[in-house]
Amino acid sequence: MRLPVIKHIVDFVDQNDEDWVVETIELLEHLAEAKGIKDEELDVIGEILSNLYGSLEVVKQVKEGASRKDAMNDFMKRVTGSIN
Repeated sequence: MRLPVIKHIVDFVDQNDEDWVVETIELLEHLAEAKGIKDEELDVIGEILSNLYGSLEVVKQVKEGASRKDAMNDFMKRVTGSIN
């Protein structure tokens, strides 16, 4: 996951609608099941999906009252903690 990408997606949600991100996730998950998708392509799709899901987590925290900065920091701490 890359924080600059997540920030960019959160900006998109602010300007548009969360549903666009949800529909994009659905499309990418469907695409990942297609025959003939190479491992490298699946890796890219997986990375994009991780960033999309991460951005939805940040948006959720902001809706619950967290500042955008705190929501981003909290999310990245959780991600980092789960990796270690």
